Amino acid sequence: MNAGDGHYPTFAGLLEREGALAGTSWGLFPDATRGTPSFITPQAVLAARTCVRTGTAFGLDYPADAFDPGMSLKRSAPRHTIYSSHSAHRDDFLDGYYLQGSSQIDGLRHRRADDAGFYNGTPDGRITVGTPDLGIQEWADHPIVGRGVMVDLAGYRAGHGAPIDHAAGEPLGLELIQGALAAQSVNLRQGDILMLHTGWCEWFLGLAPEDKQRMRDSRLATGVAQSEEFVAWAWDHRLALLAADTFAVECLPAVPASPYRKSAPNDHGMMHQQLLAKLGMPLGELWRLGPLARHMRSAGQWDAFITIKPLNITGGTGSPANATALV
Repeated sequence: MNAGDGHYPTFAGLLEREGALAGTSWGLFPDATRGTPSFITPQAVLAARTCVRTGTAFGLDYPADAFDPGMSLKRSAPRHTIYSSHSAHRDDFLDGYYLQGSSQIDGLRHRRADDAGFYNGTPDGRITVGTPDLGIQEWADHPIVGRGVMVDLAGYRAGHGAPIDHAAGEPLGLELIQGALAAQSVNLRQGDILMLHTGWCEWFLGLAPEDKQRMRDSRLATGVAQSEEFVAWAWDHRLALLAADTFAVECLPAVPASPYRKSAPNDHGMMHQQLLAKLGMPLGELWRLGPLARHMRSAGQWDAFITIKPLNITGGTGSPANATALV
């Protein structure tokens, strides 16, 4: 089925596609490089205006140096330098700025599917500095804007007397997400930006430095449990983007029962390859969701008008999300 007519196969239908197209959205969107943000139509953007009820704005990014140390073994905090050419002048620059070191959005060239390649069959040789193919600039030139839905997993679990166990890097199953959505009486729409609030970022940032290092060494991090059911659910709900206040959206390490251990050996069974390289679904990681979630909880309203505008870096694999919520 051609998505140019606005109709898309179910995930089961994607699995029935032939050859390398099996399980992918390759070739379905009118703009081959945009991925699932294509689910957001101009009509959906206009409809999202009703999510603005109080005129309050929330920034959803942590500072660039917030996670120092963080869970990443390579992404260190940037070094900020201010200099002057004369007494009336100030300028500055960053050294060692990892674009995915803090609140960020994964671009479609961030992951290659071991068994299929980069999104839309983009040749490996095109994923290099200076080439635009699948670059983060696609979402900077045309920002991702629409209805955002918060799933307050932390509040839901706390309300049941069973807080999420961040120290153990608890895997969070699809049934938990569905249960929280039902408790919030929220219905998902095509093109929604889904935000999963677990409380992990605030928990991690509140740790002593030695405890942060211990968690980093443990490689344990709270997140969505890997399953084909979750991938199918995300696609069948036509999500434009999936974000969380966790290190990788999905849990670390992948659960032993992950169905992607054979197809994604370089990622040790994680879903990144399925979501990014096969479905074209951007991932938001380390988002600052606590203040917005608490506001929504007190208001009893779980949606917001969301804007996401990455840095305009040609060929970037990821970027600070520069995400803003209006409620």
